[in-house]
Amino acid sequence: DSFTMKHISKDDIVTIPEGVTVDIKSRQITVTGPRGTLKRDLRHIQMDIQRPSKTEIRVIVWQGGRKHVACIRTVCSHIRNLITGVTKGFEYKMRFVYAHFPISANIDNKGSETIVEIRNFLGEKVVRKVLMHPGVDVIQSTNVKDELVLTGNDIDSVSQSAASIQQITRVRNKDIRKFLDGVYVSSKDTIVKDN
Repeated sequence: DSFTMKHISKDDIVTIPEGVTVDIKSRQITVTGPRGTLKRDLRHIQMDIQRPSKTEIRVIVWQGGRKHVACIRTVCSHIRNLITGVTKGFEYKMRFVYAHFPISANIDNKGSETIVEIRNFLGEKVVRKVLMHPGVDVIQSTNVKDELVLTGNDIDSVSQSAASIQQITRVRNKDIRKFLDGVYVSSKDTIVKDN
């Protein structure tokens, strides 16, 4: 068994902004802010999550190898994304790209569910339907042609909904260097813009 170097302890600190409360209970994190509440379960990653002060969260790994130490940054990023979500929210913009057949989209709000319907992709008659994740709002831009705007507090839900739309318009059995049609993410930003 080859000797691998272990670090006695490694840590990183996340600062909590004003107006945000973070509740940590056995690696289950609940973040509440002006835009709402988000929860995240991090029990699959073994590490210490401490509160040295009101405005700080400290993530510590004891006796961790290289891969385990790498999880520190991951957990900190997750917590920062939760904080950004409840303070600023996330906004993904998507553009329709087509060479010949104009792609058209229709947004269908059925009660609590939002479905995006994509028609006339490569001139196909089939209607592609994508169910948005809970908490994700979709609108079609009024000032920009052929653009969808996805907004929400949870980065996972917003980005996965955008990815689902992009994936459903994959070009099959053609040269994808030539057939560039599809719906692609064009920008990622927060709903509340930084001045």
